Amino acid sequence: MTLHRIFQALGLALMVFTLGACGETEKSFAPPPANPFDAAKVGADSTLEVMTWNIENFPKAATTVGWVVQIVEGLKPDIVAVEEISNGASFSALVAQLDGWNGVQATSDSYMNLGFLYREDGGLVFTSATEAMTSYSREFPRAPYVLEATWHGTPIVVIANHLKASGNGVLDEGDAWDEETRRRDACVLLAEFVAANHAGKRVFIVGDMNDELTDTAPSNVFQNFLDDPANWRFTDLAIAQGPESGWSYPGWPSHLDHILVTDEVFPALVGPTATTVVVPLHTYLSGGWSTYDREVSDHLPVVIRLQP
Repeated sequence: MTLHRIFQALGLALMVFTLGACGETEKSFAPPPANPFDAAKVGADSTLEVMTWNIENFPKAATTVGWVVQIVEGLKPDIVAVEEISNGASFSALVAQLDGWNGVQATSDSYMNLGFLYREDGGLVFTSATEAMTSYSREFPRAPYVLEATWHGTPIVVIANHLKASGNGVLDEGDAWDEETRRRDACVLLAEFVAANHAGKRVFIVGDMNDELTDTAPSNVFQNFLDDPANWRFTDLAIAQGPESGWSYPGWPSHLDHILVTDEVFPALVGPTATTVVVPLHTYLSGGWSTYDREVSDHLPVVIRLQP
Protein backbone atom coordinates (compact mmCIF):
# COMPACT_ATOMS: atom_id res chain seq x y z
CA MET A 1 0.00 0.00 0.00
CA THR A 2 1.35 3.44 -0.85
CA LEU A 3 2.01 6.03 1.79
CA HIS A 4 -0.84 8.13 0.39
CA ARG A 5 -3.31 5.26 0.75
CA ILE A 6 -2.12 4.56 4.28
CA PHE A 7 -2.90 8.16 5.32
CA GLN A 8 -6.28 7.92 3.57
CA ALA A 9 -7.13 4.75 5.51
CA LEU A 10 -6.07 6.28 8.80
CA GLY A 11 -8.17 9.38 8.13
CA LEU A 12 -11.22 7.31 7.27
CA ALA A 13 -10.80 5.16 10.39
CA LEU A 14 -10.51 8.26 12.55
CA MET A 15 -13.67 9.74 11.02
CA VAL A 16 -15.61 6.49 11.56
CA PHE A 17 -14.37 6.24 15.14
CA THR A 18 -15.39 9.84 15.86
CA LEU A 19 -18.85 9.47 14.34
CA GLY A 20 -19.32 6.10 16.00
CA ALA A 21 -18.36 7.52 19.37
CA CYS A 22 -20.94 10.29 19.05
CA GLY A 23 -23.65 7.84 18.02
CA GLU A 24 -22.66 5.39 20.71
CA THR A 25 -22.88 8.10 23.36
CA GLU A 26 -26.46 8.84 22.39
CA LYS A 27 -27.49 5.18 22.23
CA SER A 28 -25.68 4.02 25.35
CA PHE A 29 -27.50 6.49 27.54
CA ALA A 30 -30.91 6.15 25.91
CA PRO A 31 -33.62 5.68 28.56
CA PRO A 32 -35.13 2.20 28.94
CA PRO A 33 -38.62 1.62 27.53
CA ALA A 34 -41.29 3.17 29.74
CA ASN A 35 -43.27 0.81 31.95
CA PRO A 36 -46.96 1.55 31.17
CA PHE A 37 -47.94 0.47 34.68
CA ASP A 38 -45.78 3.06 36.46
CA ALA A 39 -48.80 5.35 36.27
CA ALA A 40 -50.82 2.81 38.30
CA LYS A 41 -48.36 2.76 41.22
CA VAL A 42 -50.02 2.02 44.56
CA GLY A 43 -46.97 1.30 46.72
CA ALA A 44 -45.03 3.72 48.89
CA ASP A 45 -42.20 3.26 51.38
CA SER A 46 -44.31 4.70 54.19
CA THR A 47 -47.32 2.41 53.72
CA LEU A 48 -48.01 -1.33 53.60
CA GLU A 49 -49.74 -2.70 50.50
CA VAL A 50 -51.20 -6.20 50.24
CA MET A 51 -52.53 -7.28 46.86
CA THR A 52 -54.53 -10.32 45.73
CA TRP A 53 -54.50 -11.28 42.07
CA ASN A 54 -55.80 -14.29 40.16
CA ILE A 55 -53.28 -14.55 37.30
CA GLU A 56 -55.38 -17.15 35.45
CA ASN A 57 -53.62 -20.36 34.45
CA PHE A 58 -50.24 -18.67 34.76
CA PRO A 59 -48.64 -18.23 32.33
CA LYS A 60 -51.55 -17.65 30.00
CA ALA A 61 -49.42 -16.69 26.97
CA ALA A 62 -45.79 -16.42 25.91
CA THR A 63 -45.83 -12.75 26.93
CA THR A 64 -47.45 -13.26 30.35
CA VAL A 65 -44.29 -13.40 32.45
CA GLY A 66 -43.02 -10.16 30.93
CA TRP A 67 -46.33 -8.39 31.54
CA VAL A 68 -46.53 -9.57 35.15
CA VAL A 69 -42.98 -8.38 35.81
CA GLN A 70 -43.89 -4.91 34.53
CA ILE A 71 -47.17 -4.86 36.47
CA VAL A 72 -45.61 -5.83 39.80
CA GLU A 73 -42.69 -3.44 39.34
CA GLY A 74 -45.04 -0.66 38.29
CA LEU A 75 -47.55 -1.08 41.12
CA LYS A 76 -44.90 -1.76 43.82
CA PRO A 77 -47.06 -3.37 46.52
CA ASP A 78 -45.27 -5.09 49.38
CA ILE A 79 -47.05 -8.46 49.16
CA VAL A 80 -48.88 -10.05 46.25
CA ALA A 81 -50.96 -13.16 46.86
CA VAL A 82 -51.44 -14.91 43.52
CA GLU A 83 -53.86 -17.62 42.48
CA GLU A 84 -53.77 -20.10 39.58
CA ILE A 85 -50.06 -20.85 39.16
CA SER A 86 -50.22 -23.62 36.56
CA ASN A 87 -46.51 -23.79 35.80
CA GLY A 88 -44.12 -23.67 38.71
CA ALA A 89 -41.03 -23.18 36.54
CA SER A 90 -42.59 -20.11 34.94
CA PHE A 91 -43.38 -18.68 38.36
CA SER A 92 -39.75 -19.23 39.39
CA ALA A 93 -38.66 -17.46 36.20
CA LEU A 94 -40.96 -14.57 37.09
CA VAL A 95 -39.42 -14.25 40.55
CA ALA A 96 -35.91 -14.28 39.04
CA GLN A 97 -36.77 -11.32 36.82
CA LEU A 98 -38.15 -9.15 39.62
CA ASP A 99 -35.44 -6.88 41.01
CA GLY A 100 -35.77 -6.50 44.77
CA TRP A 101 -38.43 -9.20 45.06
CA ASN A 102 -38.68 -12.82 46.10
CA GLY A 103 -41.44 -15.39 45.89
CA VAL A 104 -42.77 -18.69 47.20
CA GLN A 105 -45.37 -21.07 45.84
CA ALA A 106 -47.45 -23.96 47.12
CA THR A 107 -47.09 -27.31 45.38
CA SER A 108 -49.91 -29.50 46.68
CA ASP A 109 -52.33 -28.95 43.80
CA SER A 110 -51.63 -30.72 40.51
CA TYR A 111 -53.27 -28.00 38.43
CA MET A 112 -53.40 -24.54 40.06
CA ASN A 113 -51.35 -23.45 43.05
CA LEU A 114 -51.24 -20.41 45.27
CA GLY A 115 -48.17 -18.26 45.74
CA PHE A 116 -46.72 -15.04 47.11
CA LEU A 117 -44.46 -12.35 45.74
CA TYR A 118 -42.94 -10.04 48.34
CA ARG A 119 -40.58 -7.07 48.34
CA GLU A 120 -37.20 -7.38 49.99
CA ASP A 121 -36.09 -3.77 49.57
CA GLY A 122 -38.54 -2.12 51.96
CA GLY A 123 -39.87 -2.52 55.48
CA LEU A 124 -41.14 -6.08 54.98
CA VAL A 125 -39.22 -9.06 56.37
CA PHE A 126 -40.43 -12.49 55.29
CA THR A 127 -40.66 -15.20 57.97
CA SER A 128 -42.37 -18.26 56.49
CA ALA A 129 -45.02 -19.61 54.11
CA THR A 130 -46.93 -22.82 54.76
CA GLU A 131 -50.05 -24.56 53.51
CA ALA A 132 -52.81 -24.92 56.10
CA MET A 133 -55.80 -27.20 56.62
CA THR A 134 -54.56 -29.59 53.95
CA SER A 135 -56.92 -32.36 55.12
CA TYR A 136 -60.04 -30.29 54.36
CA SER A 137 -60.24 -30.90 50.62
CA ARG A 138 -64.03 -30.59 50.51
CA GLU A 139 -63.94 -27.06 51.88
CA PHE A 140 -60.62 -26.12 50.27
CA PRO A 141 -59.92 -27.66 46.84
CA ARG A 142 -56.69 -25.67 47.18
CA ALA A 143 -55.29 -25.47 50.70
CA PRO A 144 -54.93 -21.94 52.12
CA TYR A 145 -51.37 -20.62 51.87
CA VAL A 146 -50.22 -18.71 54.95
CA LEU A 147 -47.46 -16.10 54.82
CA GLU A 148 -45.99 -14.75 58.03
CA ALA A 149 -43.80 -11.65 58.01
CA THR A 150 -43.04 -8.45 59.89
CA TRP A 151 -43.63 -4.92 58.69
CA HIS A 152 -41.13 -2.59 60.37
CA GLY A 153 -41.05 -5.11 63.22
CA THR A 154 -44.83 -5.63 63.51
CA PRO A 155 -45.96 -9.24 62.83
CA ILE A 156 -48.52 -9.72 60.04
CA VAL A 157 -50.21 -12.81 58.60
CA VAL A 158 -51.59 -13.05 55.04
CA ILE A 159 -53.74 -16.08 54.19
CA ALA A 160 -54.17 -16.63 50.44
CA ASN A 161 -57.20 -18.54 49.19
CA HIS A 162 -58.81 -19.78 46.00
CA LEU A 163 -62.19 -21.13 47.03
CA LYS A 164 -64.42 -23.53 45.10
CA ALA A 165 -65.93 -22.03 41.96
CA SER A 166 -69.40 -22.30 40.38
CA GLY A 167 -72.81 -22.87 41.92
CA ASN A 168 -76.34 -21.62 41.40
CA GLY A 169 -76.25 -18.80 43.93
CA VAL A 170 -78.32 -20.67 46.51
CA LEU A 171 -76.74 -22.38 49.50
CA ASP A 172 -78.10 -25.93 49.91
CA GLU A 173 -77.72 -26.97 53.56
CA GLY A 174 -78.66 -30.57 52.71
CA ASP A 175 -75.87 -31.07 50.17
CA ALA A 176 -72.35 -31.09 51.60
CA TRP A 177 -70.89 -30.92 48.06
CA ASP A 178 -72.99 -27.95 47.00
CA GLU A 179 -70.52 -25.26 45.86
CA GLU A 180 -71.98 -22.51 48.06
CA THR A 181 -72.02 -24.86 51.05
CA ARG A 182 -68.35 -25.68 50.50
CA ARG A 183 -67.43 -21.99 50.36
CA ARG A 184 -69.52 -21.23 53.46
CA ASP A 185 -67.87 -24.06 55.38
CA ALA A 186 -64.45 -22.86 54.24
CA CYS A 187 -65.16 -19.43 55.72
CA VAL A 188 -66.17 -21.00 59.04
CA LEU A 189 -62.91 -22.98 59.10
CA LEU A 190 -60.86 -19.87 58.25
CA ALA A 191 -62.32 -18.00 61.22
CA GLU A 192 -61.59 -20.96 63.49
CA PHE A 193 -58.05 -21.28 62.13
CA VAL A 194 -57.25 -17.63 62.82
CA ALA A 195 -58.70 -17.83 66.34
CA ALA A 196 -56.68 -20.95 67.14
CA ASN A 197 -53.37 -19.96 65.52
CA HIS A 198 -53.15 -16.20 65.07
CA ALA A 199 -55.28 -14.59 67.75
CA GLY A 200 -54.29 -10.99 68.43
CA LYS A 201 -52.27 -10.66 65.22
CA ARG A 202 -52.82 -8.44 62.20
CA VAL A 203 -54.37 -10.95 59.80
CA PHE A 204 -55.38 -10.55 56.16
CA ILE A 205 -57.52 -13.22 54.47
CA VAL A 206 -57.32 -12.57 50.74
CA GLY A 207 -57.91 -14.25 47.41
CA ASP A 208 -60.32 -15.29 44.73
CA MET A 209 -63.26 -16.26 46.92
CA ASN A 210 -65.52 -17.07 43.94
CA ASP A 211 -68.60 -15.49 45.50
CA GLU A 212 -70.30 -12.15 46.06
CA LEU A 213 -70.24 -10.16 49.29
CA THR A 214 -73.65 -8.73 48.50
CA ASP A 215 -75.69 -11.95 48.40
CA THR A 216 -78.57 -12.06 50.85
CA ALA A 217 -78.71 -14.40 53.83
CA PRO A 218 -78.87 -17.34 54.12
CA SER A 219 -77.05 -17.81 50.79
CA ASN A 220 -74.23 -15.38 51.59
CA VAL A 221 -71.24 -17.67 52.17
CA PHE A 222 -69.44 -14.89 54.09
CA GLN A 223 -72.24 -14.36 56.61
CA ASN A 224 -70.15 -15.51 59.61
CA PHE A 225 -67.72 -12.65 58.95
CA LEU A 226 -70.39 -10.08 58.04
CA ASP A 227 -72.28 -10.88 61.25
CA ASP A 228 -69.19 -10.10 63.36
CA PRO A 229 -68.17 -6.54 62.41
CA ALA A 230 -66.38 -6.00 65.71
CA ASN A 231 -63.75 -8.57 64.74
CA TRP A 232 -63.81 -8.77 60.94
CA ARG A 233 -64.09 -6.37 58.02
CA PHE A 234 -64.12 -6.79 54.24
CA THR A 235 -62.24 -3.70 53.15
CA ASP A 236 -63.56 -4.10 49.59
CA LEU A 237 -67.24 -4.16 50.60
CA ALA A 238 -67.84 -0.68 49.17
CA ILE A 239 -66.41 -1.89 45.85
CA ALA A 240 -68.79 -4.86 45.85
CA GLN A 241 -71.70 -2.53 46.57
CA GLY A 242 -70.58 -0.07 43.90
CA PRO A 243 -70.89 -0.02 40.10
CA GLU A 244 -69.82 -3.06 38.10
CA SER A 245 -67.24 -0.94 36.28
CA GLY A 246 -65.13 -1.17 39.43
CA TRP A 247 -65.34 -4.93 40.00
CA SER A 248 -62.47 -7.41 39.87
CA TYR A 249 -63.94 -9.88 37.37
CA PRO A 250 -65.22 -7.84 34.40
CA GLY A 251 -66.00 -10.83 32.19
CA TRP A 252 -69.05 -11.89 34.23
CA PRO A 253 -69.21 -9.08 35.50
CA SER A 254 -68.86 -9.73 39.24
CA HIS A 255 -66.66 -8.93 42.20
CA LEU A 256 -65.08 -12.17 43.44
CA ASP A 257 -61.67 -11.15 44.82
CA HIS A 258 -61.76 -9.98 48.41
CA ILE A 259 -59.65 -8.66 51.29
CA LEU A 260 -60.79 -9.48 54.81
CA VAL A 261 -58.96 -8.21 57.91
CA THR A 262 -59.11 -8.76 61.64
CA ASP A 263 -59.88 -5.97 64.10
CA GLU A 264 -56.17 -5.55 64.86
CA VAL A 265 -55.87 -3.99 61.38
CA PHE A 266 -58.82 -1.58 61.81
CA PRO A 267 -56.79 1.41 63.13
CA ALA A 268 -54.55 1.28 60.04
CA LEU A 269 -57.60 1.59 57.77
CA VAL A 270 -58.03 5.21 58.86
CA GLY A 271 -55.98 7.95 57.25
CA PRO A 272 -55.67 9.98 54.06
CA THR A 273 -53.64 7.35 52.21
CA ALA A 274 -55.46 4.22 53.43
CA THR A 275 -57.60 2.65 50.71
CA THR A 276 -58.73 -0.53 48.98
CA VAL A 277 -58.97 -0.44 45.18
CA VAL A 278 -59.35 -2.64 42.14
CA VAL A 279 -56.55 -1.67 39.75
CA PRO A 280 -57.84 -1.34 36.14
CA LEU A 281 -54.66 -2.69 34.57
CA HIS A 282 -56.25 -3.02 31.13
CA THR A 283 -56.65 0.74 30.86
CA TYR A 284 -52.86 1.13 30.80
CA LEU A 285 -52.48 -1.07 27.70
CA SER A 286 -52.91 0.19 24.17
CA GLY A 287 -54.91 -2.94 23.34
CA GLY A 288 -57.20 -2.47 26.35
CA TRP A 289 -59.15 -5.35 27.81
CA SER A 290 -58.72 -7.65 24.80
CA THR A 291 -54.92 -7.60 25.18
CA TYR A 292 -55.02 -7.91 28.96
CA ASP A 293 -57.50 -10.79 28.89
CA ARG A 294 -55.60 -12.61 26.14
CA GLU A 295 -52.08 -12.22 27.53
CA VAL A 296 -52.37 -11.61 31.28
CA SER A 297 -55.55 -12.61 33.13
CA ASP A 298 -59.33 -12.40 33.29
CA HIS A 299 -59.17 -10.98 36.84
CA LEU A 300 -58.00 -7.56 38.01
CA PRO A 301 -56.02 -7.22 41.23
CA VAL A 302 -57.41 -5.85 44.48
CA VAL A 303 -55.00 -3.87 46.69
CA ILE A 304 -55.26 -2.63 50.24
CA ARG A 305 -52.97 0.19 51.34
CA LEU A 306 -52.62 0.76 55.08
CA GLN A 307 -51.84 3.95 56.93
CA PRO A 308 -49.10 3.22 59.50
